[in-house]
Amino acid sequence: MRSRTLTLLAATVSTGLVLTACGANSSNSGGTGSSSASSSAQAGGGANGKVGVILPETATSARWEAFDKPMLTAALTAQGFEVDVQNAQGDNQKFSTLADGFISSGVKVLVIAPGDPAVGAAVEAKAKTAGIPVIDYDRPSLGGSADYYVSFDNEKVGQLQGQAMADALKSKAGAGVVQIEGAPTDNNATLFTKGQDSVLEPLFSAGTLKRIQKQPINDWDNQLGGTTFEQIFTANGGKVDGVVAANDGLAGAVITILKKNGLNGKVPVTGQDATADGLMAVMRGDQYMTVFKPIKEEAEATAKLAAALAKGDTAGADTIATAKLHDPKNNRDIKSVLLTPTTILEKDVKTVVTQGYVKAAEICGGDLAAKCTSLGIS
Repeated sequence: MRSRTLTLLAATVSTGLVLTACGANSSNSGGTGSSSASSSAQAGGGANGKVGVILPETATSARWEAFDKPMLTAALTAQGFEVDVQNAQGDNQKFSTLADGFISSGVKVLVIAPGDPAVGAAVEAKAKTAGIPVIDYDRPSLGGSADYYVSFDNEKVGQLQGQAMADALKSKAGAGVVQIEGAPTDNNATLFTKGQDSVLEPLFSAGTLKRIQKQPINDWDNQLGGTTFEQIFTANGGKVDGVVAANDGLAGAVITILKKNGLNGKVPVTGQDATADGLMAVMRGDQYMTVFKPIKEEAEATAKLAAALAKGDTAGADTIATAKLHDPKNNRDIKSVLLTPTTILEKDVKTVVTQGYVKAAEICGGDLAAKCTSLGIS
């Protein structure tokens, strides 16, 4: 999930406020760099031992440092762990090195969000040999051996996006739709697309809507997403009626191209993550909707699973992970926690703020002050 905006005060974690996003969208910010101190979050001596967490990157999504890192730290600490959160910054070798360090130090549980599922699977094989349970966090390592998986119902995310587009274009028969999808190597992106298509394919088949093109974007690269959309738009004679963008970052890139052509606010665009930039785009009318995924719930479910696994209580873990994700690469079902996403239209933006996921000050400045007032956001 992805984009770029990094505005989270450290006080947020200590006060228990919830923030969100499965992405974020603005400039690249967040953890820069070294393989240790700069991207770690540690809490002192936990009664349940130490948990190592490896997040994937910050270049395309600020969610990992702004939201997941503090929320995981808070949730795992509350479960009695010492917590060390690292970010691989999109570097597969760094991801492997961080994992090797955690495994050799004997962490009680390893939590990973792999950028590359093959790298995640390799890490899981090492952890299994060392007798360390692994939780796949947000992204599965297909072909791997993770004990559990915690994420959202990602096919449902896509269904919400597809239904929103169908609703937005219901009075425009034969409207042309472009789908700008996430990375083809990301199983979540595959599920988003599957969910979208479950709604849109029948409409395409019936001629109610027309698919102009569907295009995955390598590495969830927002700049590439914008360039790709512009090429599709130009090739189609500068005509498009709707764009299903897989997340707020890609939506923002699409909207930039629409603005250049005087079409922003006229062409509905979907998103995902309920990021500050995404919510502002929704209030401006440039983006039709976003999908809200409460990361605090994801972090807390992960922490509860980790606590059970650290005690060897697999029966207890199984009562938490009651869903399943099928891994087609090794034909097995991974015990999972799959949380429920929610559609956010303009009228729903206040909900994201009142629940503490985004601060009013982040989205209500300048040209949006009056809009926030009309929506009751303060």
